[in-house]
Amino acid sequence: WRLAAEQGVAKSQFIIAQLYSAGVVVPQNDSEAAHFFCPASEQGHVGAQLMLAKILFAGEPVAGDVLPAAPGEAARFLAQAAQQTGDGASQFEALALLNVHALEPDVVKA
Repeated sequence: WRLAAEQGVAKSQFIIAQLYSAGVVVPQNDSEAAHFFCPASEQGHVGAQLMLAKILFAGEPVAGDVLPAAPGEAARFLAQAAQQTGDGASQFEALALLNVHALEPDVVKA
């Protein structure tokens, strides 16, 4: 999975990121998780967009220069996920997270 992830395969990036996020098989590391969630998100992987948004809403710096922790960026990924998914559950989750954080003053509505 890792080789495919490093070669840019979004599904593999998502799987590796989930392993780091949960600490399964590898030590739990949100920075490493974000390192793989970010390119998968940019490629339109809905699951990666949702997970990366959750990490960014947590307000902890992640992934060095990949993405700064920012609620506005989290909102952008959630909006993308909500717009592109035909899966009602994923769409609901994205919209619910947006609504939860919409009252925070520094969240930019997408």
